Amino acid sequence: MDMVTIDDIRAAATRIHAFVVRTPLLPTLWADADRPLWIKPENLQPIGAFKVRGAFSAIGSLDESVRTRGVVAYSSGNHAQAVAYAAAVYGIPATIVMPKETPAVKVDATRSHGADVVLCDAGQRERVAAEVLEQTGGVLVPPFDHPDIIAGQGTIGLEIAEDLPAVENVLVPVSGGGLASGIGTAIKALCPRARVFGVEPELAADTAEALAKGHRVDWPIEDRNRTIADGLRSQPSELTFAHLQRVLDGIITVSEGEIESAVRELANRAHLVSEPSGAVALAAYRQGQTPPGRTVMVLSGGNIDPRALNDILEG
Repeated sequence: MDMVTIDDIRAAATRIHAFVVRTPLLPTLWADADRPLWIKPENLQPIGAFKVRGAFSAIGSLDESVRTRGVVAYSSGNHAQAVAYAAAVYGIPATIVMPKETPAVKVDATRSHGADVVLCDAGQRERVAAEVLEQTGGVLVPPFDHPDIIAGQGTIGLEIAEDLPAVENVLVPVSGGGLASGIGTAIKALCPRARVFGVEPELAADTAEALAKGHRVDWPIEDRNRTIADGLRSQPSELTFAHLQRVLDGIITVSEGEIESAVRELANRAHLVSEPSGAVALAAYRQGQTPPGRTVMVLSGGNIDPRALNDILEG
């Protein structure tokens, strides 16, 4: 299995440097005294989420003769926008397969970058994407199951290690596992004494069960779709699960109420807009299960429908 290394992540950082924002570490003044907290606000990326890193890493690594054929992706939203945006920057066509239940704000944003969007039924993204690939002759840019994607997301960990070398805890949302795989690989290489914790919703806690059992498990899409965190409904691949087994020190699950409370706290205390998927790390921090020490939470994205945000803020 092609496991990602810190050298791969450094190479990805060079590839994507001109296209992504090096997000700051924002200190909080309202954290627990024994667990000072910094926020890594990936909602400040051009498309509002961390996925832009992996998209530029993967598309940038393609030979130009291959890249000009165009790209195909499947995504519930943020990866879709990232691939569409990266394709527009490179001047190549993009076709994105998205589930019908994807929030309209994410579908509209993907189309705004010039991509063709194909809507599909729940659980059919990969099958429909395969059909589109055959029709278009493009190149698949998967949401997490690829070393270049993992390496791109790992640049977040590289930046955390450079900006806070004494970090002791890192909290990362987990879905398909590309983000946690990449960040964990970077942190373990550069800050080996730091602990990396994955976070996922209780209603989509397939990774927690899988890590406890030592092998991947399959949760029906109908079960995973129950969570408000629509960006955390995927399941790890063999590649990402192997990374998660190697780099995670634990995994924390959070309730729907805790996620909504974290969205409110980020808006009211940190003045940051977060989608539910982006707020789970703060929800985990608020549980108090992580050890004392300097803690970084990754706010993975801020693409939330304004009406949904208003409902949460008024909740």
